Amino acid sequence: MAESLSAQDKIALIYENLHEKLKEGIIEDVILKQDRPLKVYWGTATTGRPHCGYFVPMVKLAHFLRAGCTVKILLADIHGFLDNLKAPIELVKYRAEYYRFVITSLLKSLNVPIDRLVVVLGSSYQLSAEYTMDLFRLSSVVTEHDSKKAGAEVVKQVANPTLSGLIYPLMQALDEQYLDVDAQFGGVDQRKIFALAQESLPKINYKERAHLMNPMVPGLSGGKMSASDPDSKIDLLDPPNVVEKKLKKAHCAPKELEGNGIIGFVEYVLLPVNGLKSGGKGKFVVERRKPEDGEPIVYEDIATLKADYEADRLTPQLLKAAVIKALIDLLKPLQEDYQTSPEWQESANKAYPPPEVKKKEKKVKDRGTRFPVAKPGIEAKPDGHIEGAQKSHINLSTGAEKAMSNLDIESKDPY
Repeated sequence: MAESLSAQDKIALIYENLHEKLKEGIIEDVILKQDRPLKVYWGTATTGRPHCGYFVPMVKLAHFLRAGCTVKILLADIHGFLDNLKAPIELVKYRAEYYRFVITSLLKSLNVPIDRLVVVLGSSYQLSAEYTMDLFRLSSVVTEHDSKKAGAEVVKQVANPTLSGLIYPLMQALDEQYLDVDAQFGGVDQRKIFALAQESLPKINYKERAHLMNPMVPGLSGGKMSASDPDSKIDLLDPPNVVEKKLKKAHCAPKELEGNGIIGFVEYVLLPVNGLKSGGKGKFVVERRKPEDGEPIVYEDIATLKADYEADRLTPQLLKAAVIKALIDLLKPLQEDYQTSPEWQESANKAYPPPEVKKKEKKVKDRGTRFPVAKPGIEAKPDGHIEGAQKSHINLSTGAEKAMSNLDIESKDPY
């Protein structure tokens, strides 16, 4: 496919549906003048369970692959640990493996070549002496203020933040050099980290890279789609009845486009995915409620769909019914992959162990207020991360050697 595209066609496909581009001259120089495949990376911290919001970056990665780019996916296991201990160190390697299964299956289902896809585990190089020295060098030219500002929209914000949140943006910048890429891709919430990378890497004699940004698609409740908020997202393994139930409850006010995650999902996932699978222009089909109401409505561009929605020709009920059907069909190949892969199922159980069923215990009388019963210091959240005053005892491991062994994961192709 890439061989049949002109250089300009490749650039157009790379830029399609992006929210913003920084230093696009770097990309155009690689494709037009150097006449070689663009090398681009996208990173994801291996924390909560991947949800349907992951289709948004996957569509762009599919565009990159279709355009002949070399795509490097960074499974940022150490980043997940640094981001306010979102990923317990004992579970990091299992979550990285689970993410690798999910991402590979997602891209396969989009009908794009994956021979130029490279999956890299962050801890495979971020623990080296060279990387550590470069991290020290970078920390000597970036201020605490700038690092904190860069991570404000990405790193979890808490009342008393730890220093690890300041290291996170520096590592994301440095990863561009160690992954040997021309560009980094991410959501527009990453913009401040991208700006930090462009400003700081030349200060330690490394070249600046281009940056490509997707828009942020609202979740089902109207805000940001989050793995830690069950009401805002649909898990990739949710069965059809759960998908239907969640979408029926989703925020989708009549005639309103702003904050409408259902329309955003059609624009940035369903229309482009249909185009990728068909090899032509994307289509989104809305069935009428009754056969006598007429033929199905076929949308080939989002502008027409938005105009119909604002005019109330396309109602929330019709839109939701069409999205439910399209999403269930989209999830089917991935869920079939999961059901036929014992290895993937095992990694899911290890990465996100089901909560223990608490047995009802007989209450023991305490000895009065002088001897209060100790309150638990940890709480397991639905996405698998730990909260509470004592969470560091669970998440930090018992020493450096033990922590490094917990990051060890076999390099194997999930398929």
